Amino acid sequence: MDKVVAIGCDHAGYSLKRVLCAFLQEQGYALIDVGTDGAEQSVDYGDYAHRVAEHVQSGKAGWGVLVCGSGLGMCMAANRHRGVRAACCHDVVAARYARLHNNANVLTLGERLVGVEVAKACLQEFLRGSFEGGRHMRRIEGIET
Repeated sequence: MDKVVAIGCDHAGYSLKRVLCAFLQEQGYALIDVGTDGAEQSVDYGDYAHRVAEHVQSGKAGWGVLVCGSGLGMCMAANRHRGVRAACCHDVVAARYARLHNNANVLTLGERLVGVEVAKACLQEFLRGSFEGGRHMRRIEGIET
């Protein structure tokens, strides 16, 4: 499942999601695209965040990617699911530490806040990263209480 990514967006993240889908496919990842399928109609970000989180939670996808205007609403909604650790990242350093220290399994991005190249770099760093474990494991376990 490490090569399967569930991806979703709301209307404000649609353009960036399309770019990231192509980028992921070029990198050899299989996609589960939960929508939305256009930017013309306003939709609720939570609907798509929950769908992606459910795929990660169930193990159908090893990773999740969510895009909305800021990345924040998607992050909040995804983190409501047990076993999902979503991180909203606006730069590569945040993406690195989301994996290294927080063992994040869902990346959220804000189309209105990050450019395409930064978003791709964040995604690449996120997927290539690994959890350091050690002292961080106790902290991760504390999230799930």
